[in-house]
Amino acid sequence: MRKGQVLFCLLLIAVSGFAIFSASGWTFKAKLFPLSVSIPLLILATAQLLMILFGKEQTNDSAAMDIDFATDVPPELVRRRVIGVFCWIVSFILLVFLLGFPVTVPLFIFLFLKYQSEVSWLTSIMSTAITWGGFYLLFQWLVHIQFQDGAIQTWLGM
Repeated sequence: MRKGQVLFCLLLIAVSGFAIFSASGWTFKAKLFPLSVSIPLLILATAQLLMILFGKEQTNDSAAMDIDFATDVPPELVRRRVIGVFCWIVSFILLVFLLGFPVTVPLFIFLFLKYQSEVSWLTSIMSTAITWGGFYLLFQWLVHIQFQDGAIQTWLGM
């Protein structure tokens, strides 16, 4: 198992190194995403490799997973929760198609916080405003990414 872990880490280091090298000559917008993924991947894969090689070996008497899943939840409740999550994901995708990404992000966060998480109006509004501000600051003001209009704006000629 340990040999496989070392080889996998080496593969991740090679792939991330290649991505960093390849993207280094690109324009800022073009290299932003590959570098924002590859640099953390390189750091984390290197740290994992060092832990595998020089860290204390894990014994078999410890649990493989620290999370204990509940087994007393009725199957109908589990099914209802899974369907609920699926509906939220589908509604997000549909809203992106209809309204566009910049409108959907704050709207979806507000609706999810208010109606699914059942947090207060103030918390929902403040969280939505902070998220929208960060989204606008990063993607539209700093990086100048122009998102495609939603279908509704296209249909109305806006």
